[in-house]
Amino acid sequence: MKNRSLVYWCCQIGGWLAYGLSILLYTFTSNQPFSTIMYGRLATGICFGFLFTQLLRTLIIKFKLPPPMLNKKWWALLAVVLSTAILYSIVNSVFVELTHLYNPEIKVSVSRRTLYTFLSDTPVLLAWVSFYYLWHYIEINTKSNLDKVRLESLVKDLELKTIKSHINPHFIFNALNSIRALVDENPERARTAITQLSNILRSSMQAETLELAPMSRELGIIKDYLALEKIRFEERLNVVYDIDNDTLRSPVPPMMLQTLVENALKHGISKLKEGGDIKIVSLFANNHHEMSVQNTGHLIEPFNEEGFGIASTQSRLNLLYGKEAIFQLKEIKDNVVEAKICIPI
Repeated sequence: MKNRSLVYWCCQIGGWLAYGLSILLYTFTSNQPFSTIMYGRLATGICFGFLFTQLLRTLIIKFKLPPPMLNKKWWALLAVVLSTAILYSIVNSVFVELTHLYNPEIKVSVSRRTLYTFLSDTPVLLAWVSFYYLWHYIEINTKSNLDKVRLESLVKDLELKTIKSHINPHFIFNALNSIRALVDENPERARTAITQLSNILRSSMQAETLELAPMSRELGIIKDYLALEKIRFEERLNVVYDIDNDTLRSPVPPMMLQTLVENALKHGISKLKEGGDIKIVSLFANNHHEMSVQNTGHLIEPFNEEGFGIASTQSRLNLLYGKEAIFQLKEIKDNVVEAKICIPI
C-alpha cells in the first residue's frame, strides 16, 4: 500500500513539473516572449493543476468511480471531471484577477478569462484522468496475470500432490498377507518385509512434499517393492537391474518409476501362469535421463490410456517438464512390453 502511494505522489509531482518544463521548453525553442507575469501564470497553473487533480482523485474515490468502470458510471465520471474543470477555471481566473497576473494592456473580464481557461486547461485535466485510469488498468491487468500464475501454480501443486499420494491398496493387502504367511515359517524374513513395507509407505508420504528426488532413493523404493512382491510371486518373478551409476544422483519425479513397476506386475507378470521378467533400466542418452521398465507380456491394444498409471505419469511429466519430457508405452519385441520415460537433464 505504501509503495502504491509513493508511486502516485512521484507521478503526480513529476507529471506537473514535466508539464511546466515542457511549456518553458516550447516557449524558448519557438522564440516567443515570456514575461515575469507569464512565469507567475505558469506557476499558478501548475499549483492549481496539482491541487485540483488531487481533488479530482478524491472525488473519484469518494463516488466509487475507480477502474474498472461498470454499468453507466462513465457518465458520473464525466460529470465529476467537468465540474472540477469548471471550478478550477473559476478559481484560477479569480486568483489571476486578484493578484494582477495579467497584461494590463489587454484587460478582459473574469467571465471571459474563466471561459478561456476552461477551454485551454480542460484537455490537460482530461489527459490527467486518462493517464490515471490507464495506470490503474495496467495495474489491474498485471495483478490479474500474477493471480492467474499463482492460481495455475497452486493447481499444479495440488494436482501433483493428488497424483503422488496414490498407493495401490491391493499392493498393501497383498504385502500384508505375504508377511503374515512368513511370520511362522520365516520370522527373520517377515521382519525384513515389514521394514521394506514401512520404507515404501514412508517414501510415499514424503513424496507429497517433494517435486523431485534422487534416482538412488527411487531405486531403493523399487527394490523394497519388488522384494515384497517376490514373496508373493516366488519363482514366477525374475528381476534384472541395468542401472548406470552416473544416473543415481539425477533428480527424478518421486514414485513415478514405482508406478510403472507396479503396472508391469499387475498387467504383465500376474497374468502369466509361468510368470516372467521385469527389467529396470536407467541411463543418460541424447541429453535426457532415460528410465524404462520392461516386462514379459503383450500390449493389448487398444490399451486403457485412462488407467491411473499411464494417466498419472503423463500428467506429471506435462506439469513438470511440458513438451520436453517423453512417455512411451509399447511392445518393443515379441512378448516384451516397455514403459519408457525420458526427462531433460
